[in-house]
Amino acid sequence: MLAYIVRRLLLIIPTLFGIMVLNFVIVQFAPGGPVEQTIARLKGTVVSPTAPIVGSASDFSRRGDEDSEYRGARGLDPAIIKEIERMYGFDKPAHERFWLMMKDYATFNFGESFFKGRPVVDLLIEKMPVSISIGLWTTLIIYIVSIPLGIAKAVRDGTDFDIWTSIVVVVASAIPGYLFAVLLIVLFAGGSFFQWFPLQHLTSPDWDMMSWPEKIVDYFWHLTLPLMALLIGSFASLTLLTKNSFLDQINQQYVTTARAKGLTERRVMYGHVFRNAMLIVIAGFPGAFIGILFSGALLIEIIFNLDGLGYLGYEAVIARDYPIMFGTLYIFTLIGLFTQLISDLMYTIVDPRIDFEARA
Repeated sequence: MLAYIVRRLLLIIPTLFGIMVLNFVIVQFAPGGPVEQTIARLKGTVVSPTAPIVGSASDFSRRGDEDSEYRGARGLDPAIIKEIERMYGFDKPAHERFWLMMKDYATFNFGESFFKGRPVVDLLIEKMPVSISIGLWTTLIIYIVSIPLGIAKAVRDGTDFDIWTSIVVVVASAIPGYLFAVLLIVLFAGGSFFQWFPLQHLTSPDWDMMSWPEKIVDYFWHLTLPLMALLIGSFASLTLLTKNSFLDQINQQYVTTARAKGLTERRVMYGHVFRNAMLIVIAGFPGAFIGILFSGALLIEIIFNLDGLGYLGYEAVIARDYPIMFGTLYIFTLIGLFTQLISDLMYTIVDPRIDFEARA
């Protein structure tokens, strides 16, 4: 097992490097880079990230006898343009900037945000609690509801309970979370009907002055609508996966043998079937949590104005804040790759009969 872990850890290096190279190359062709953004601010104009601007963060355009310049830079002193390029590091060739970036990232030095003026690490640490709160509670509720429901459906396969619960979870999964979030705001957050829940932040402004019971109530009061929006369509896949996994094990020969020995149905289900059936479900927990933490809550954070990692990434893309964009990409990719390794190791914890080293 140790050799397998070492091989997987070594494989992380080229995988991470390839992802960073691919995204770095793509970004070079994206219009409206930080230099363009700064020039636009100096001239009192606005740069649209989707506008067909000639000259991105690293793309210059020749204009006859003029020096290389960015669109919108006419009338500005070329020395100012050069200083802006130097300030953002675009006075160097692309390949040199990439190697310097990766050298810093190897020591987890992600630099400072172009437009927030703060270290990227500090911003990530500051926004992390919001995203962790949303991701953790969403994942826990999904597992707490879906696993018992999937087991109940497997035991009652083909009954009215099985049919109607399948209809409910499948219909719910077809509802886009962001549309349901808008509906919740209209109904319960002061949109047109009731104002029962707050619309932004995870705590009230006077949260520090509250007692601990009041803090807990206030925290979940703020979380209610975002969690409902995330959960509406999240039960179907895990519920059906649990059901199908249990059905597959229930039809195995060892279950028939256990029943023939006189074991109770409860003992058969939870003493023999459960461990084998839950293998794939439990092993997928780390990946499910990371997926919800770093991607699933993006639109929800924007709609409910929750200042988390998703909202931070959205602002960075709009502003072309490359240190945040590449810093978050690097750390999230690294976490994702380690999570995949943890998911594989979970198989051996749930079922010691699995040996990846033997397979190799």
